[in-house]
Amino acid sequence: MSDGYRAPVEEMLLVLRAIGGIETLPPSAERPEVDLETCRLLLEEAARFAAEVLAPLAPRMDREPPRLADGEVVTTPGVKEAYARFIEAGWNGLVFPERWGGQGLPRLLQAATDEMWNAANMTFALCPLLTQAGIEALLAHGGDELCRRYLPPLVSGRWTAAMCLTEPQAGSDLGALRCRAERSEDGYRLFGQKIFITFGDHDLADNIIHFVLARLPDAPAGTRGISLFLVPKWLPDEAGRPVRRNDMRCLKLEDKLGIHGSPTCVMAYGEEGGAVGYLIGEEHRGLRCMFTMMNQARIAVGNEGLGVAEAAFQKALAYARERVQGRRGGRPVPILAHPDVRRMLLTMRAVTAAMRCLCYETAAWLDRSERAPRPEERERARARVALLTPVCKAWCTNRAVEVVSLALQVHGGAGYIEETGIARLYRDVRITPIYEGTNGIQAIDLVQRKLFLEEGEAPWALLRELWEEGERLRTSPLAAASGALMQALSVLEQATKELQQADADDREAAAMPYLELFGWSVGAVLLARLARSAAETALGPRLIGAARFYLEQLLPQAAALAGAIRAGVAALDPDWLGEP
Repeated sequence: MSDGYRAPVEEMLLVLRAIGGIETLPPSAERPEVDLETCRLLLEEAARFAAEVLAPLAPRMDREPPRLADGEVVTTPGVKEAYARFIEAGWNGLVFPERWGGQGLPRLLQAATDEMWNAANMTFALCPLLTQAGIEALLAHGGDELCRRYLPPLVSGRWTAAMCLTEPQAGSDLGALRCRAERSEDGYRLFGQKIFITFGDHDLADNIIHFVLARLPDAPAGTRGISLFLVPKWLPDEAGRPVRRNDMRCLKLEDKLGIHGSPTCVMAYGEEGGAVGYLIGEEHRGLRCMFTMMNQARIAVGNEGLGVAEAAFQKALAYARERVQGRRGGRPVPILAHPDVRRMLLTMRAVTAAMRCLCYETAAWLDRSERAPRPEERERARARVALLTPVCKAWCTNRAVEVVSLALQVHGGAGYIEETGIARLYRDVRITPIYEGTNGIQAIDLVQRKLFLEEGEAPWALLRELWEEGERLRTSPLAAASGALMQALSVLEQATKELQQADADDREAAAMPYLELFGWSVGAVLLARLARSAAETALGPRLIGAARFYLEQLLPQAAALAGAIRAGVAALDPDWLGEP
């Protein structure tokens, strides 16, 4: 049974052009120029794969999770075949350099395909997401030998990767980890356990490459003493063939609220003498390498939220058009006729469109950080990516949970029943504000670090661009709604100025309301730009309407966050909580 998802290809193409500027991205030696017709053909093919292969598999992955049999993880029937088709089509290596077997296409284009994979089947999409994060770490820090041996099978998808960071006592506080590494003649030997390892073991690929944080015996305390190691499930020979099982195994699979089809593993290393591992980067400098993986994954998790939100909106809209309930003018009507239902659907529509703009905008800046011809342009782009990453991850996933909750509400009691599929989407999307550093951590990163990039100039460069776009709104079809945008930008500007001057405790107390204001404001500007660009197209009326609803109905609520931002840590007195 099809899960009903159909990718909005025309709108995606418009966002690629109007927001991402895909036709003007600078080419590079390893990342050639791409034309709009190539983009269309690729997105249409991805849309077919998502609708015909991934979406029908999602309900079964939810009902029949992987199981642990004789120490090996067996995935849901049909997943192995779908994954084989996925890598055969080349989707895994879309953006990676051609010399390693990739296609060298823009990351902006991958943002669109990732949206499709997540909308159709987020649980499946978790596997390539983690492999791609591991590839990024090797490209940046791996060295010639590790890249030569491991990149080709990882880029192709014949091998997959897993990020192995968390331990029971060391979740977000990685400085507390206890997994240890010892130097040996053939590299390093690792000992310890990791928890919450997504796709840490499975039967989809010939090998699984773990990227493991561990501590050497002479390591300094805290995060400065962490090293990153590549630990393959199967040790390859000189020809790259996996020949010998490494000393690592899956102890158990977690029973989770959602993402049932994704094996979340408790992994043990070194029970029989030590798991062979290879250093990535330098000893005691693993956190830097890990953040290369983590930051890419954070942007990808923002895309997870976008994809699931789009899928939920499509389901809710279809249901609202078909479900007859109540009467208006003496006649039975579908629930779409009721203003409250329309309000929920318009909220979902407008917010999802803004999320798409923000995710694609972030990907486009990531492309510029790699492709721009001049060093100063690349440096500016890197600062913009760093500024947008926590907002892309946290604001989009916060909104995704709200959008899917609204979709469930539109369905009424039927939404609470598994048969409609909305309950599954709600359970699946709830992990996204937790993944890759909780959204609270993203907000703290924004106010404690990212506001001070380029000696504090990075947010002001963005604000100047937002104001310029706001001025253009005054002579557009959205002129009547421009006042709400100007008000939000004024609040954001003042809050930015105050937080740059505040002490660390007050900044941290303001972190989440500030991130929310930041996300709502940037989303408003990008959605308004998209609507202006669409004015003369068939999508114009819908996008102008969505942008107007966003500016008039949703953005004023965000501007009201000024008081919460200004209140500081004194407004969060733990004594007010009372005793449990």
